[in-house]
Amino acid sequence: MALPPEKALELKQLIQQQLLKMDVHGRIREVLAETIRDELAPEHQQLSTEDLMKALRQRGIIDEVMKELKFVTDVNEKERTSVPPKPSTCFVDREPPVLKKANIDPTRRYLYLQVLGGKAFLEHLQEPEPLPGQICSTFTLCLHFRNQRFRSKPVPCACEPDFHDGFLLEVHKDSLGDGSKMVDATAMLSVSDPVHMVLIKTDTFGETTLVASYFLEWRSVLAAENGVTNVAVELLGVGTESKVSVGVLNIRLEIYPQLNKVLSPEITRTQFSLERQKTAEKERLFLVYAKQWWREYLQIRPTHNVRLVKIFAQDENGINRPVCSYVRPLRAGRLLDTPRQAARFVSVLGYERAPVIGGGGGKQEQWCTLLAFLCRSKGDCEDHANLLCSLLLGYGLEAFVCVGTKAKGVPHTWVVTCGTDGTITFWESLTGHRYIHRPINPDDPPVAPQPKPLYPYRTIGCVFNHHKFFANCQPSDAVELCVFDLQDESKWKPMSGEAIKSVCSPGTVSSVPPFPPLCASSIDAAITSNEIELQLRILVSEHRKDLNLSTIWDDQLSYLLSPALAAYELERATSISAGNEEFQDAIRRAVPDGHTFKGFPIHFVYRNARRAFATCLRSPFCEEIICCRGDQVRLAVRVRVFTYPESACAVWIMFACKYRSVL
Repeated sequence: MALPPEKALELKQLIQQQLLKMDVHGRIREVLAETIRDELAPEHQQLSTEDLMKALRQRGIIDEVMKELKFVTDVNEKERTSVPPKPSTCFVDREPPVLKKANIDPTRRYLYLQVLGGKAFLEHLQEPEPLPGQICSTFTLCLHFRNQRFRSKPVPCACEPDFHDGFLLEVHKDSLGDGSKMVDATAMLSVSDPVHMVLIKTDTFGETTLVASYFLEWRSVLAAENGVTNVAVELLGVGTESKVSVGVLNIRLEIYPQLNKVLSPEITRTQFSLERQKTAEKERLFLVYAKQWWREYLQIRPTHNVRLVKIFAQDENGINRPVCSYVRPLRAGRLLDTPRQAARFVSVLGYERAPVIGGGGGKQEQWCTLLAFLCRSKGDCEDHANLLCSLLLGYGLEAFVCVGTKAKGVPHTWVVTCGTDGTITFWESLTGHRYIHRPINPDDPPVAPQPKPLYPYRTIGCVFNHHKFFANCQPSDAVELCVFDLQDESKWKPMSGEAIKSVCSPGTVSSVPPFPPLCASSIDAAITSNEIELQLRILVSEHRKDLNLSTIWDDQLSYLLSPALAAYELERATSISAGNEEFQDAIRRAVPDGHTFKGFPIHFVYRNARRAFATCLRSPFCEEIICCRGDQVRLAVRVRVFTYPESACAVWIMFACKYRSVL
């Protein structure tokens, strides 16, 4: 496609500016003189264009120029010229990445954060150099700053990982009103939000591990000469290793445009000291209040000391935070449309208990901050419940996280919503299932019909959200007997809303990290579905070959399985079943008389075809289909990937076969 004349002129000007900047003309003259002097006889002092190009290539000048010239496509040209600049929301890392021009507004301040490599990642000291094309474990650095999210390019795990990424962070004076104003150093000093950095390790099987979570205090650059400073950030481990160093990142911070006047180091140190004192005092007062509140709760009934009343919880860095700080109303923008879809999204994020070193079967407590949970795409039941409660609050529901137990006394968390009509609904964050709660009245006569609970919960100790906390002080903590009249202080002991607000309210100077926005999925559902389906066909064919069975695929039968998979996901996301009649009718038409049809649907939240196939073979029903013997056996497999925010996905697979029944 030909460029418009004005674009061609602009491109020529850019190339000319780059050539002047690198002094390419002067270097060509030097090469020309050197070539004529050294390589040509005095009687043949004429040089062709080919000779000159050859000399420039040999000296690496052409390669250097091409490396410096970066052509990027502005994919939002039309929007950029017609819409005024707005505060950034989030950046999505796509594979392959779509390069965009940075829409820099010269009237705003930016923090340019460069990661210039890492060192002392001693766990990878013996890591061999990866061969070209070899799949290896990688590190990825995720950043969040004032509603903006960034992700580095994956780099191979090594003792000195080769991080070389730059992130342009917009500094808003206020995320809504004053975002378009230029802020000076004094105003930026009041922006206490840190840069949250999360380091994720991805192994060769695609499994992710949280390596480190760090809050970078960036405001030291406000007192740096020329607005530039270099810092070495020591990353500590998570959970039981939160006191152990995992490595060091070299970071360069720069304010753009350059500050007219920098602050003195004494001013920044004083500001940091005052903020720390203010936060410490608020936390101290809240701790004093919480102790007094707990003493009062124990005086109601001595057995309360064994109830699961959770006031504080440790995050991934081993820091105790009030549980109310892990929940905050979270709006998903246009990424999720309904509360039930939000519940489905949370349920397809992976479930993994916090790792424990050693035996004993004890549960390691680790409530992750939201960024760490989202970047890792998996977490414990507490992480799922906190995220689901935050999303339901964002949809305007009165939602609370419940802390209690399941069968056999296993600690568990789930979500409850209280309707305006008094309806109490339990939401299981790990599965997306919903249960209506109807309490049993223990004073009813034995012959009176009682509702049979369908939920798996046994006891409940407390409920909380971002500004309320209630402890269960009913005679029994059994869920089936529990009455959710939270305004009745004889049943639920409340905590002071002002006390909670003092340490959990967003915007206050506190140790509570701000919530990041959700990012759109970077997975192409159709391409991923086709890839997994192709891999499964190969695996099935190889498996049958080992059993001396031939494999004939029926593409039409495979296609007919699609409506069933779509209906299964629709039912999970909306609790509405639809389209089953058409699917059954199509299958009846596709299977001739005297033939038998068998199908086996299964659901996963990961995209590893080999792992999914191994799981399927453990089911006798699925193995019967894959290893089907008979006359005119035709096999079918259909994969459907449904994408959700944060690149989470629900993967539905259906294996099927049809064959002639032989008696």
